[in-house]
This record gives sequence, structure tokens and C-alpha cells, in this order.
Amino acid sequence: MKAALLLALALGLGVLLYSRMVMADEAKKEDAGKGQIAHMVYFQLKDHSPAARQKLVEACKKYLNGHEGTVYFSAGVIAEDFKRDVNDRDFDVSLNLVFKNKAAHDKYQDHPRHLKFIEENKDNWKKVRVFDSVIE
Repeated sequence: MKAALLLALALGLGVLLYSRMVMADEAKKEDAGKGQIAHMVYFQLKDHSPAARQKLVEACKKYLNGHEGTVYFSAGVIAEDFKRDVNDRDFDVSLNLVFKNKAAHDKYQDHPRHLKFIEENKDNWKKVRVFDSVIE
């Protein structure tokens, strides 16, 4: 009798743990949406000087790094050594963000720090190109 009771308890515990693992996996999938969002932004500046480029990189670090749901962040200046025919050279600064899902991206877009970044830096932007993609 005791053995049957212990077996039933062990089976019940196993089923409970398994169902929690499945639920956790489903929550992760739901949280990720249809995939992570890569948000790549290329800024062509009116002032192409190294100082102006670095100023925008620093502003990216100040206002755009560390947002909730960010998986990856980087910002940098164009790599001067890469001048092959396939290299797009029509930018000065790149911003690279990966968000865990579309909801995190959308929250970032409306965040006061993002809006402050735009407000403080847009006067030196000649052209801005944004490339958003769903990545795996």
C-alpha cells in the first residue's frame, strides 16, 4: 500500500514538474513573439567630421542603450578600411539593436530617452535609413 502511494505521488510530482516545464517553454515562445527584431539604423550626417561622428555614437550610448527587452546594442562609425564595390559607404554612424520581440521594439520607439535622442541629434542628420527585420 505504501509503495503504491509513493509511486502515485512520484508520478503526480513528475506530471506536475513536466507541465510546469512545458508552460515555461510556451511562455518563452509567447514572449519572443514571432522572433527577435533586428533594428539597424544608418545615419548620414551633415557634418562628417570624426568629432561629429563620435558625438552621435556617444549620444546613442547615452540614450539608446539599456532599454528593457534589448538583447544586443552597438553603435559605431563607418569602417574606413572597407571600400569594396559591395560596401555601402553612404553613412557615418551605425546603430545596431536587437530586441527580444516586437513589443520590446515598440516600447523602445515611444520611450522618452529615444525621443530625447532624436530631438537632440536630428539637426545634424542628412539622411537616416532604418532596417528592421525578424531574425532567428
